[in-house]
Amino acid sequence: MKIIHTALRDCFILEPTIFKDNRGFFFESYNKRTFHALSGLDVEFVQDNQALSHYGTVRGLHYQEGEYAQAKLVRVLQGKVIDVAIDLRSGSPTFMQHVAVELSAENNRQLFVPRGFAHGYSVLENNTVFHYKCDNYYHKAAEGGMHVLHRELQINWQIPQADMLISEKDQVLPGL
Repeated sequence: MKIIHTALRDCFILEPTIFKDNRGFFFESYNKRTFHALSGLDVEFVQDNQALSHYGTVRGLHYQEGEYAQAKLVRVLQGKVIDVAIDLRSGSPTFMQHVAVELSAENNRQLFVPRGFAHGYSVLENNTVFHYKCDNYYHKAAEGGMHVLHRELQINWQIPQADMLISEKDQVLPGL
C-alpha cells in the first residue's frame, strides 16, 4: 500500500498493492499497522457504514462537531464517485479548501478524511456501493452540514445540476 498526499494537510489517498492472476485479484484494504506506518496516525475505527446509491445522487456535505467529530476512511466497493473533503479546522492553512478525488471499484483507492472536515460525494454510476470506516460513533445532536451547491465552495461534482438527486435534508443545509 502507498500513501498519496493531497493539498489538504492530514487528508490523503491510500492506494493498495493489488495482486492479480488468472483467478482475479487480492488486496489488503485495511491494516492498522500499515495505516499507522504510512500516516503516522493512531486511529481506532469503531463503526463501518455502507450506502447504495444511483447515478446523480449527491450526499453531503456532512460533519460531526466537538467530541463527536469523526475521521473517516472511505472507499467504493462497486461503481464510481467523486469524493469531496473540506477542511473546516479554523487556523488550518487550508481552511475552507477542498479536495475532490475519484474513488471507484476499478482504482480501489481510499480517502482518509480527518476529524474537522466536511465530507460528501457524488455518484457517477448506478448501483454504486460506498463504504466508510469511522473513528467515532454517530451522534445526531452533533451533526452539521453545508449545502453541496454553495457558490463559494466551487465544487465540480461532475454531474449536471439538473441530474442531481439531493435529499430533502441536504437541500435545506446552509451555505458557509
